[in-house]
Amino acid sequence: METLYAKIYTYLADPALWVAIGMAALKILVIIIGARIIVTMAHVFVNRVFQKREVGKIQFEQRRVDTLRVLINNVTNYTIYFLAILMVLKQLGIDLQPVLVSAGVLGLAVGFGAQSLVRDVITGFFIIFEDQFAVGDTVTINNNFNGTVQEIGLRVTRIRSWTGEVHIFPNGQITQVTNFSIQNTMAVVDILVAHEEDLEQVEQVIAEAAQKVKEGTADMVGEPQVLGVQAMGPTDVTIRVIAECKPNTHHAVTRKMRAVIKAEFDAKGIEIPYPKVVSVNAGKVQAQAQGE
Repeated sequence: METLYAKIYTYLADPALWVAIGMAALKILVIIIGARIIVTMAHVFVNRVFQKREVGKIQFEQRRVDTLRVLINNVTNYTIYFLAILMVLKQLGIDLQPVLVSAGVLGLAVGFGAQSLVRDVITGFFIIFEDQFAVGDTVTINNNFNGTVQEIGLRVTRIRSWTGEVHIFPNGQITQVTNFSIQNTMAVVDILVAHEEDLEQVEQVIAEAAQKVKEGTADMVGEPQVLGVQAMGPTDVTIRVIAECKPNTHHAVTRKMRAVIKAEFDAKGIEIPYPKVVSVNAGKVQAQAQGE
């Protein structure tokens, strides 16, 4: 027992051992710090490259610029940190050749078992390659989830709903996407007026109100059009007005148009239909009939 203690003491008391451990720890620390610095510099470089391309002669859509920037930064992170891990393992005295061979065999085995993961990656690649949607787009996924795209990765996509929830979808499970941020949208406003109103005057007031909205906002890209009578009900007539708007701005334009039209109706004395009760005095009507 004393001999074992003596060997352990001799081993631990060897200055060369602690020098080697210290040097290895110092190298590992340098590798970690260096990897972090390289990642930061790579992010700065990538961001500057996309900024130059955005303002240069070749113009890219901002939505696609943001998507590619996030994707390249993620790939850069994975690559640099993977190389840093290999260098750390080498400093710990682990032979990397058997590790890489084992990783290759393990990766082949995992590839057969992780078909869903492979499907997610392939689908994510085609989403980005085909520009189906990008960061900042407002989309509906699988006819169920609405929100703004926060991040597109090779495996998952994150969208944030307008109420704050963040939904994470594996790319392989995205079967249908409706993108509201690519083409201009149409603001459609139906206005109800009473049957007693002069329709020509009503349409003129609505056209003037819609023009005021266009002059007060940059979201409306086309001239507003009053289409005329859309429907007639027992107590009202429906007048429809439309206006072409920038992508995903039609909701705000619609609300603004309703407010301005309501104010114009109040100013011009145009009546919006509301439930009415007509009271008839039966005795008076009968007396008038007998007198005749």
